[in-house]
Amino acid sequence: MERQITIRHGQQELTASIHYPAQEKEAREGCRRVPLAVICHGFVGSRIGVDRLFVKTARELAGDGYMVIRFDYIGCGESTGNYGAEGLESMIAQTRAVLDYGMSITDVDPSRVTLIGHSLGGAVALQTGVRDRRVKNLVLWSAVGYPFSDIVKITGRKVYDESVKSGAADYLGYDFTPAFFESLAAGQPFQEAPKFSGDVLVVHGTSDEVIPVDYAFLYQKVFWTRPEGRCDKEIIFQADHTYSAGEPRAQLLNRTREWLKELEQVQRDWQHWSI
Repeated sequence: MERQITIRHGQQELTASIHYPAQEKEAREGCRRVPLAVICHGFVGSRIGVDRLFVKTARELAGDGYMVIRFDYIGCGESTGNYGAEGLESMIAQTRAVLDYGMSITDVDPSRVTLIGHSLGGAVALQTGVRDRRVKNLVLWSAVGYPFSDIVKITGRKVYDESVKSGAADYLGYDFTPAFFESLAAGQPFQEAPKFSGDVLVVHGTSDEVIPVDYAFLYQKVFWTRPEGRCDKEIIFQADHTYSAGEPRAQLLNRTREWLKELEQVQRDWQHWSI
């Protein structure tokens, strides 16, 4: 079962879709509480995802027994507000507001919370996890590594220059303010990554022409410097930035689901051992 909800954040409303876990899965495993996954979309994206990537992801994870929330950041999709007037810190705060909602659901297990972030949403998910200890696991799909340079590469330098000069600049119908770009410049995911102590899965495609696949190797190298927490990497051959082709998309979803199931099994084994 799934339904649309609205989550209040300051003066704005975040439109979200919540997917409830398959009841038969929950009953079969005898779990009274279920894991939570929150999906963070990328730059000028929405909770639908390109070619419905996030819809399919949410439904498959719900079938695996997850409570899943996918949402539109301010000014995107069906949410209110102006996306280009916000910034990285605002997106982190919005993600935490969605976490607040998810954690308020009685059936959710607070020890099994995962953020799945794509592209800029990957950087937002990572920095949210650093600031919010409720986040136990991260799944980073084609994650941005240098927010300012990566996003300016997408918009084109002219958009940034016009924003600084005029106070706002249009890109695909969004008005981007200098404050938006300034917030990206302040974001340093690679520097903050070692502060996240949970488990991480990094996924990237070899045919990604938007965000370099080299970032996946750098992310894993940085995460490996931590004293705790595992980091696994999956490089998908010929996958583009949005995993639009059938086979790469299937690999993305299968690896993500397998990895989350591995974590669930480890936790169950640990609980049995500790008893």
